[in-house]
Amino acid sequence: MAYASTNPYTGEVLATFPDATDAEVQTALAQAHAAYESWRETSFAERARVMTAAAAILRRDVDKYALLGTLEMGKLFGESKKEVILSAEIFEYYAKFAEKLLQPESLPVADPSEGKATLVHEPLGIVLAIEPWNFPFYQVVRIIAPQLSAGNAVLLKHASNLPQCAAACQSLMEEAGLPKGLFRNLYAARPHTAMILNDPRVCGVALTGSEGAGVIIAGTAGKALKKATMELGGADAFIVLDDADVEKAAKWAVLGRHWNAGQVCVSAKRLIVADAVYDRFLELYKKGVAELKAGDPMDPATTLAPLSSQGAKDDLHDQVTRAMSHGAKVEVIGAPVPGKGAFFQPLLMTGLDENNEARHWEFFGPVTQLYRAKDEDDAVRIANDSPYGLGGSVFTRDEARGARVAARIRTGMVFINHPLAPKADLPFGGIARSGYGRELIGLGIKEFVNHKLINTVDIDAPF
Repeated sequence: MAYASTNPYTGEVLATFPDATDAEVQTALAQAHAAYESWRETSFAERARVMTAAAAILRRDVDKYALLGTLEMGKLFGESKKEVILSAEIFEYYAKFAEKLLQPESLPVADPSEGKATLVHEPLGIVLAIEPWNFPFYQVVRIIAPQLSAGNAVLLKHASNLPQCAAACQSLMEEAGLPKGLFRNLYAARPHTAMILNDPRVCGVALTGSEGAGVIIAGTAGKALKKATMELGGADAFIVLDDADVEKAAKWAVLGRHWNAGQVCVSAKRLIVADAVYDRFLELYKKGVAELKAGDPMDPATTLAPLSSQGAKDDLHDQVTRAMSHGAKVEVIGAPVPGKGAFFQPLLMTGLDENNEARHWEFFGPVTQLYRAKDEDDAVRIANDSPYGLGGSVFTRDEARGARVAARIRTGMVFINHPLAPKADLPFGGIARSGYGRELIGLGIKEFVNHKLINTVDIDAPF
């Protein structure tokens, strides 16, 4: 696997980095374990001090980190800055709440005379984090902030097109005062995944990536009897009911589908619109997409970024071609995009009936799947006709109705009257082929800890 930093806007190769050697991986494991043995006994106050310092550095140097994200994966500079700030907010969340989230819990027992049961939460060791390219810093921080706060160590295997961002993550934590070895970026080669997961000092793996990568990594972890959390793909439904504010729903749909150039697992990939408002919504949606401006992601006037790489562009084009061979109808929407760079022309895809298997695919880029729903029940049926179960949105003027519909959608997350957006204080995760496990808040910090029972029993109590 070649680690290369390539600007998706210009195609320029900025830097390349060699794969880690077996010796470097073993050194990282040894250093991480040694640091963990000390860190697990370190106070929450000291851990919080490091998290707070990391957040302050990100806020102070937001432009520096955002520039790296834009250069390596092409996202709009303004979106990169928001990602860096979100990362700072996650550090601040755990600095404030980690101790409370992991405090011992007294358990209710049927007969108090039989004992005083307490559940304590203890760190387990080294966590391997395998992270994708679409959010160079947020994806890393949403693992390291909770896991380091819990007392674990983390080794990072970042996406191969983000070597500079990966190195910056390690430098950030070193500057924040994290003890050496507790967090290390590794330009790991493919065989190193099994090497790391088979090491007894490693307690598990957290992966965010494609379904295919999840199958491989979960299988490797399973054979090693290691825990895994999987944040995989998604094909989120964006439901517009017949009583929705159509103008605002269409505006949010344009943003929800095209932020980060549509390369978001919780992007609004499937627009499901009630028949009564379908025509008006479609008119407004096309108009909104037509107003997007593709260009230099560093230019504040640009609103549509290139894809992360030429390879991503080619893969998406091939996927659209295959969908058309199954009967999908594809319409070009929006202004023409530049021919230079990894830009992808926004497309509108219809004809995805029950005979077209493409309705079950995830299109990672500005390709919109559009469905006409007869009524509310039909909208829910279409939303649940997916192998994925990550997120979704429901638009209606009746919030109670929105909550009822949200309860019927089989996913890990649903937003009402807003596109789904990650927040520092909300859980993140899905079901089915979108993976398992949760990240952020208390759920995330407890994924790789030992929930140990300590029961104090009267010595004369019956057995």
